Amino acid sequence: MKKLQVLGPGCSKCKMLAAQTEAAANELKIEYTLEKVTDIDEMLRLGVMATPALIVDGAVKVVGRVPSAQEIKKFLT
Repeated sequence: MKKLQVLGPGCSKCKMLAAQTEAAANELKIEYTLEKVTDIDEMLRLGVMATPALIVDGAVKVVGRVPSAQEIKKFLT
């Protein structure tokens, strides 16, 4: 099971990243948990200084932008 984390305060880009990440995971038919991290201290602890950000299984994959659906799929495989 993949652990997916979307970091951000809840802005429109953060919501878009969460939705696209869920859609990509569902399309790939992988099992996952999705956590939305909104606490700034937690984001800093994870090493993220800009949002939105995507972490897959503890590895930061993207920071400060919303990647394409194809790019997200690559992160998940």
